[in-house]
Amino acid sequence: MPGEAHKIPQPRQHRAKVCIWDDLTVHQMDVISKTDSNEDIKGILCEIFGLDDYSQNPRSAILVDLYFFTIQYARENGFSKEQTAAFFSIVRKTHEMMIESPFGNVELCYGYFKELVLCHAVKRPPWSVDLFMPDQVKLITEYVVNTYFKHHKLYKYVFTPLVRLDLAITYEGVPETPPPSEAEDETKEETEAEDVIDGDTTKDEDELKTPEPELEKEESPKMKELRKIIQQHLSEEVEKLRISVDNQIQKSEETIQTKLTSVDGSGQAKRASSRTKKGK
Repeated sequence: MPGEAHKIPQPRQHRAKVCIWDDLTVHQMDVISKTDSNEDIKGILCEIFGLDDYSQNPRSAILVDLYFFTIQYARENGFSKEQTAAFFSIVRKTHEMMIESPFGNVELCYGYFKELVLCHAVKRPPWSVDLFMPDQVKLITEYVVNTYFKHHKLYKYVFTPLVRLDLAITYEGVPETPPPSEAEDETKEETEAEDVIDGDTTKDEDELKTPEPELEKEESPKMKELRKIIQQHLSEEVEKLRISVDNQIQKSEETIQTKLTSVDGSGQAKRASSRTKKGK
């Protein structure tokens, strides 16, 4: 609606920090680690995060799947309880940042995700801890990139409101037509009614009505030319806007792909640097 654009949250930067037990407590991880049934694990996650309506609510069902497969991936790769809890919080915080705004923020989210991983891969108390080994950093990065960031548009579509753009175009030299007031409409209707009652009764109903084709014939050549120019201009502007949006999307995807190829060695390089300084 007009005037409500300022209420739509804008993308913003988040500061990464250690989050080992932010979402799952020690007791909850103990219960999950002792549970073997997939349905029981999903039931525990639904109880923790209030997603009991996932069988009827598509959004809750998507969150349950996101949380469950995160736990399952950590199990398959032999993560400890602390590592699983931290990995879970990294995925959840990345998702919450992604859906906090309907506007594009994938680059900010990826930077935030990378900082969260590094906060748990480099020993630098109190800002970071060496919880994950370099090979685990690679596993986490590949998993989140392949299962979440490659489908971030779908998560945006499901969890963020649709934003519509209303355009109002004015042209120089063409006066705006004021909307008719209610008083003018009532006066016009009364006048037409009196003309029908007091007029010539021999007139047919078709003569009292003004057919629409006659209105189109009365349009002046200048107005036709102006209408043609306006339609042509709008078509050109829409095509330019479409090309610009396509180019921005392509550049954004290329930038993300470039960062993804360089992130694999970032955790190992910082880990090696930390160990070198410690040895000195």
